[in-house]
Amino acid sequence: MASTERAAGPSVAAVDFLKVTEQAAISSARWLGRGDNHAADQAAVDAMRATLGEMPITGTVVIGEGQKDEAPELYVGEVLGTGGMECEIAVDPLEGTSLVARGDSGAIAICAIGEPGGLMPAPDIYMQKLVVGATAKGRVDLEAPIAETLDVVARCYGREIRDTTAIVLDRPRHRDLIEEIRQAGARIRLIPDGDITASLSVAVRGTGDHLYVGMGGSTEGVITAAALECLGAEIQARMAPRHDEDRAKMAEFGMDDEARVYGTRDLAPSPLYVIATGVTDGHLLKGVRYFADGARTHSIVMDLVGNTVRFIDTVHLLSPTIIREIRL
Repeated sequence: MASTERAAGPSVAAVDFLKVTEQAAISSARWLGRGDNHAADQAAVDAMRATLGEMPITGTVVIGEGQKDEAPELYVGEVLGTGGMECEIAVDPLEGTSLVARGDSGAIAICAIGEPGGLMPAPDIYMQKLVVGATAKGRVDLEAPIAETLDVVARCYGREIRDTTAIVLDRPRHRDLIEEIRQAGARIRLIPDGDITASLSVAVRGTGDHLYVGMGGSTEGVITAAALECLGAEIQARMAPRHDEDRAKMAEFGMDDEARVYGTRDLAPSPLYVIATGVTDGHLLKGVRYFADGARTHSIVMDLVGNTVRFIDTVHLLSPTIIREIRL
């Protein structure tokens, strides 16, 4: 975006994008506990794409559901909107499809908006990640042993290691990492899915989470970085190719240094807004709650342009009939 445009501010505000994640959450939450990952995800994708398509933007998807030959909607390179503010879009319409299918906690719908060139395109491969909140920002090192990192984080919070909590995806690949954290004496919260959600929880004080570490998707890492930039937190990350096919994907994106550590601003150089809505209850956001002819959502709207972070509780009246009462 040209500097004169940035000075004047984008023509579409952060809160205008709130309906994008709200509609995705409301649609996908209908599939809570019904055992159908695909249906829950498709509902979120359809709702998010339709809502973005109605907005006065010229938005190019840089992180989405896959390449054009892999995904019919929200594919990388798809241009959405009715025309207007030029921007880049990174989305995860439903982070935690299996969480919704099982009726488990921690699923969200999330969308990041950046200036043109403001969000790093990334191959869909594994990425090693380390996330800390603003309290420990600039004090940790992805290359350091995890015990050392835990000690640093604990001292930043003015507590013992035993009083800190690390979040790790519950995967066989993290067996050694989990054992090292246990030996260091920290508490661990093992999660089945949702490392964006976990990173947001680490970035906000009061959730009881202090560190996210482990390997997850690189595309999720870009969305995470945009959110952490808004929250004053930090991600350090490194691509983790498993085989030659992953290395070929990296090469397509001009990445040839497997040892390179990416910081928050490398992954998200110029984010504008990040909006997330809870689909199922989590540490940070409540899930969608339905009532007769309506629904209630809980969202976070992170606005780097306006320097605000809003938690928004919205009652959606889904029927033209008169609502008799609204509850707190």
